[in-house]
Amino acid sequence: MFTKKRLLRIPVAVIVILLLSQPAFSQPNIVDLGTLGGPHSNAYAINDKGQVVGWSYTASGEMHGFLWSAATGMQDLGALGGADSVAKSVNNQGQVVGYSDTASDAPHAFLWTAKSGMQDLGTLGGTFSAAYGINDQGQVVGYSDTASGERHAFLWTAKGGMQDLGTLGGTYSAAYGINDQGQVVGFSYTASGERHAFLWKAIDGMHDLGTLGGQVIYALGINDQGQVVGWGYTASDAPHAFLWSAATGMRDLGTLGGTYSAAYGVGDQGQVVGSSYTATGERYAFLRGAATGMRSLSTLGGTDSSASGINARGQMVGYSYTASGELHACLWP
Repeated sequence: MFTKKRLLRIPVAVIVILLLSQPAFSQPNIVDLGTLGGPHSNAYAINDKGQVVGWSYTASGEMHGFLWSAATGMQDLGALGGADSVAKSVNNQGQVVGYSDTASDAPHAFLWTAKSGMQDLGTLGGTFSAAYGINDQGQVVGYSDTASGERHAFLWTAKGGMQDLGTLGGTYSAAYGINDQGQVVGFSYTASGERHAFLWKAIDGMHDLGTLGGQVIYALGINDQGQVVGWGYTASDAPHAFLWSAATGMRDLGTLGGTYSAAYGVGDQGQVVGSSYTATGERYAFLRGAATGMRSLSTLGGTDSSASGINARGQMVGYSYTASGELHACLWP
């Protein structure tokens, strides 16, 4: 299921040169969350209690989902009988969702709790599923193969099981985020083959959020105010982060000076986190506020980082390369 790609190791001499040209950082503090014994890890989400989820390599070379807290450190969540797993989201009750290899090597969405461990959420009739988001009501979103071979966004509840959310006219959709109002965001192919961001509501289904001028756009996060973030191509074919709301529509958030940016999470106060290239070609995690604009975050010594999640306390998580070239999950407190 998981392709263990060889991760880039940047020579120390190159790192020293690049560090001299780093932009000024807006967040001086950063915490290395470590690993499960292997060289690399990555964090995707943080709840309001400061619990963090993501993945890490183990000492035996497997990739496992983890739950981290300041009190317990990094806890291995195991897998559904197979080798690898990834934890993608955690709610304020400490429920974790993601995807894992099963004993038959078919990746399935899971729900993990401290009491019951890892539960297989099944599929929409096919062999594959993955969960990407969970809200405080325990509603889970992701995507799954259907019996006909298409891949569709789903909404799962303990009472109703897995519900197919359909598409914007094409054969593929995926859900990546859900807020406490049950609003779901993701992307879908349209009938013409373009990939568009969507917002789904139980009352009226899936709506196309438009684009930044290009044909491809992904919605990756939503807050409780209904603000949506993600990234899409502009008319000049440059990938840019966006912030969407019902009041303002789709807004291009720009970059840190380079040609690329992407937003992965949005706080309830409208703070946006993600990553962007600078004018000199490095990629850094960013925090964007309405008043402050887009600012780089500090790193663990390397020149590549990204922020994926933010909680109500303004704590952010993601990854940073270290000076030795390892990829580590990190927390900006």
